[in-house]
Amino acid sequence: MRNLAPLAAFWLIAAGAPLALRAQDQSSAPAPKPPAAKPDDQQPAQAQPQLEKPGDAAPEPDAAAKPAAPAPAKQQTPQESSSKDQQTPQPAMEKPGTAAPEPVAKAPAKNTAKTGAHSAAKPPAPKEPEKIPEGANSHVVEEIIARVNNEVITRSDLDKARTTAEEDATQECQGRCTPDQLKADIEDRRKNALRDLIDQSLLVQRGKDMGLSVEPEVIKRLDTIRINNKLGSMEDLEKAVSSQGLNWEDFKDNIRKGILTQRVISQEVGSHINVGHDEIEKYYNEHKKEYIRPEQVALREIVVSTEGKKDAELPDLKKKADTALKRVQDGEDFGEIAKRLSDGSTAKQGGFLGVYKRGELAKELEDKVFAMKKNELTDVMDTKQGYLILQVLEHYDEGEQPLSKVENEITEHIYNQRMEPKLREYLKTLREQSYVVIKPGYAELAGGGNSEIQEVSATPEVTKSKKGRKKFLLFGKRSGAASGA
Repeated sequence: MRNLAPLAAFWLIAAGAPLALRAQDQSSAPAPKPPAAKPDDQQPAQAQPQLEKPGDAAPEPDAAAKPAAPAPAKQQTPQESSSKDQQTPQPAMEKPGTAAPEPVAKAPAKNTAKTGAHSAAKPPAPKEPEKIPEGANSHVVEEIIARVNNEVITRSDLDKARTTAEEDATQECQGRCTPDQLKADIEDRRKNALRDLIDQSLLVQRGKDMGLSVEPEVIKRLDTIRINNKLGSMEDLEKAVSSQGLNWEDFKDNIRKGILTQRVISQEVGSHINVGHDEIEKYYNEHKKEYIRPEQVALREIVVSTEGKKDAELPDLKKKADTALKRVQDGEDFGEIAKRLSDGSTAKQGGFLGVYKRGELAKELEDKVFAMKKNELTDVMDTKQGYLILQVLEHYDEGEQPLSKVENEITEHIYNQRMEPKLREYLKTLREQSYVVIKPGYAELAGGGNSEIQEVSATPEVTKSKKGRKKFLLFGKRSGAASGA
């Protein structure tokens, strides 16, 4: 079963103020002095300041604490009992239009002495909440833009996905696209990066639910990367990854997610798509004009680079190329050998070099490959770049191509035509069965969700995270639900 091309780069322009927590030095915000009191007086703890949206007032506490039992010696007001039971008020979700009451204050100590009982003071007029000052010790921690069940997607995840999408488009388009085509492909991938991140998260979670294990494939892929980068061991690969500022576990996890995603698509969607010979023949008869072509050859390559190598190293490199040729001649797949042993930029695509007409190749090379038939191989050729092996993947004669020459091409075309809507339908079902919330301003780019993250006040209290993990701000409230965090 064919793998679907990588989801259009997952990996958006925010249309609202970012949800963020600001960390600050305690010295930057002076604490107010408590009123004088006798040693036996209990003062209410200072409430933590809240960030709020411009124009919104802070809400009242969600619920009053249970009053304490009255002391035998004196009668306490419910406000005083609540202050004793709730030393640190919990930050409340904002309710638009409500004012923020000050904590209930006690009467001055001298009044207590005269009356022998506490008397509550009237709360002062509402005032603007204390704002966390910005300065050298303030910084934005992270912005969450989507949540998929128990997983979150942050703005930094999106930025990385966009960068990766651009790199993938550039590599895949190398030698095949015009600058305008490359630009359009990059813009399309960047636009769909968030949608693809959400889709990948849904597919990976589905794969785990299905109990799929892809560890052997992960090890194989890592070994291929090691060989392509001419590294002696997996430890050397880990060092090389770390030297580029990447986390080794994240690097492996990205490979794992990619393989798991393809497995789920293949089993859940691709296995239900069948392309019959009758359909292929019907399509061919209806589109014969599209298959009138000049003489062409489709080529694959294996390159063993000799650039920058010493003369003493050349015999071993030649032996490597001879070994690769022998393995293909013995029946191994050319594409798999190219992925493992080729040093060329086409290795990831199984060595696929492209389709060429006469006049587009060097004369010596052209004479050789245009005289070859489908699946024939060249000998190991010594070139300026290194030792080169070519395979004629297909040889198209001039004129209308027979069905036998284009059958695989038509099959792939029909398969991809059916796969795209089937996959989108499958992903829509996964979203409906999952908890997906999107930050306002991102919903259109994310392909929609069950609900939105409302932009409400974040609290300055962030649960301490384990070493090496990011701190995330709270989500806020889910539309139509009590909480989105």
